[in-house]
Amino acid sequence: MTSNIRKLKDLLLKSDNRNCADCGATDPKWASANIGVFICLKCSGVHRSLGTHISKVLSVTLDEWSDEEINSMIEVGGNSYANAIYEAFLPKGFSKPKPDSSHQERTKFIRSKYQLQEFLKPSLRIVSSKGSFTSCDSGKDTDSISPSESSTSISQAGMVEFIGILNVKVIRGTNLAVRDMLTSDPYVVLILGQQKAQTAVIKSNLNPVWNEELKLSVPQNYGALKVQVYDHDLISSDDIMGEAEVDLQPMITSATAFGDPDLLSDMQIGKWLLSNDNALIRDSVINVVDGKVKQEVSLKLQNVECGELDLELRWIPLIQ
Repeated sequence: MTSNIRKLKDLLLKSDNRNCADCGATDPKWASANIGVFICLKCSGVHRSLGTHISKVLSVTLDEWSDEEINSMIEVGGNSYANAIYEAFLPKGFSKPKPDSSHQERTKFIRSKYQLQEFLKPSLRIVSSKGSFTSCDSGKDTDSISPSESSTSISQAGMVEFIGILNVKVIRGTNLAVRDMLTSDPYVVLILGQQKAQTAVIKSNLNPVWNEELKLSVPQNYGALKVQVYDHDLISSDDIMGEAEVDLQPMITSATAFGDPDLLSDMQIGKWLLSNDNALIRDSVINVVDGKVKQEVSLKLQNVECGELDLELRWIPLIQ
């Protein structure tokens, strides 16, 4: 263990690792063991908020590291190799956070970089499994995965084929259930396969408006999108405020049948019909709007006394 700790500290001393991978602050003393980057104290707080399934934060000097965690860092090689993947497609003119950036700026960037993976090659997704990463590339263009594959922990083993990105805009809740004395502190959780994303908590509001966009990768063998609403509680476990499922097949099948939406004028291309077997309040129409496949969904929350939820889905096929 001692020799491995020395290897970790030697890695930290390399020039590329002397600045935070996310904001550039000097002398970072923290690391994300599963991503393989060294980060500063401020950025480490944001990383922790993402959950250990996305980023496992450890102190280089204060925490105990397992051999597996140290080896993972060494295999990645540090900040320059990891950023070559996670920041491969930063938009032109895009400004990363700086050491004195606000918490909001820092949070938005780090979440976009690691959780939403917005700056990766469009056909590349990275999924976490027991602390290590595997690449999921529907285009099989593995040359673009990293500048030196032998220096990263990203491999071709355990591939999962993704066919697109589901952008879910959580718009609002209506007449949600009371879980505190007179009100609730609701937030929404989306689950698709092994992926999970959640909105911010809105305090003391039974008719919350989020207007928050969440992104999930859609695997080739996808199932229903599970939607759960919870009441946030500081003392006890969060209480469920209802749930529902969204059938993705009508939207994905319609989008596939009609082809490239950029070539289509605004039009209706499909519909998910209200029935006794689903949570729809009304038929859900699938449209092409400005070259984008969109679907508005209004759900009656299930297994709860009351509550409705409005979503807008957008389908983004991966470039083959």
